[in-house]
Amino acid sequence: MPDVLENEIPHIYFKDVTFSYPGKKENLILKCNFSIEKPGFWMVVGKNGSGKSTLLKLINGIINPINGVIQSNANIGMVFQNPDHQILMPNCRSELLININQNISDYEINKKIEYVLAQVGLNGFEKRPVHTLSGGQKQRLSIACVLISNSNFILLDEPTALLDQTSQLRVLKTVKDLTSDHKRPLSALWITHRYEELTYADSVAELKNGFLSSWQEPSKFQYN
Repeated sequence: MPDVLENEIPHIYFKDVTFSYPGKKENLILKCNFSIEKPGFWMVVGKNGSGKSTLLKLINGIINPINGVIQSNANIGMVFQNPDHQILMPNCRSELLININQNISDYEINKKIEYVLAQVGLNGFEKRPVHTLSGGQKQRLSIACVLISNSNFILLDEPTALLDQTSQLRVLKTVKDLTSDHKRPLSALWITHRYEELTYADSVAELKNGFLSSWQEPSKFQYN
């Protein structure tokens, strides 16, 4: 189904972006420069409190920088650390329905729902009550909701932090597969403090002391 994702290449650009929260003297983000200009699986690693979630909020436009320029031509979707803070409806179909932002026929709706559930490995889950899903299945449902909304750039805020190891790997592999499908341009920016997850990324950068390092291949990544 070619209309599930936008066909444009997503693009994010930061130029000298600085941000601090009201009442705080220190800048959490300081003259941050980076760009994401092609589809792929991008990861930002950093310790707790380093500003990773703040970086995602800046990209998503939830907060605005004090200084600097942020440009984006991406349709951005967000996956939170805890899927229970994101999923609102009682079953998978109803949750997906509220994320469809197009006026399309019932036939097209059904095809879209079937398609995105297959994309995240939840084939046949349309009628499943959300409360019967595991944590990993809920995260994959959250990803399906982003896909069905026609987002082409997914922000993932430590999405495996609350999952067991098996579920962690399933969510990682799901995102890796989605960003490796060259027929449908899709980028994912995944933030984490787990260094073992970096091997799944196409490019890795570290956020430290307000600065984001240059993008590196995971095998060549050097911790600052």
